[in-house]
Amino acid sequence: MTFPAGEPITVITRTKSGKNDYGDDVYTETATTVTGGFAPAIGFESTAAGDTVVTQPQAYLPTGTLVTPTSVLVIRGDRYEVDGTPEDWRDPFDGWTPGIAVPLRRVTG
Repeated sequence: MTFPAGEPITVITRTKSGKNDYGDDVYTETATTVTGGFAPAIGFESTAAGDTVVTQPQAYLPTGTLVTPTSVLVIRGDRYEVDGTPEDWRDPFDGWTPGIAVPLRRVTG
């Protein structure tokens, strides 16, 4: 499905490309921009001091978009980590595929 009134969403896919001198994994990032939908969410404070805000919105991407649990999405200038498994919707009666639902998480502060 396409989103005729959607907005640009950049999907950054990370691929393990080797190890650094300390033995830590090193990743290569590939960015692709698609047109999708964004469902904002209200953030909540996660500390007693109120200096950390966690937001958990949802993005909707076209079927076939490569997005993994380690991907990062850039929407309206903000970076969101994928928070769970992106799921491709499929209608069991006629095979319609409206798109991929992507749970997101952003922590600030």
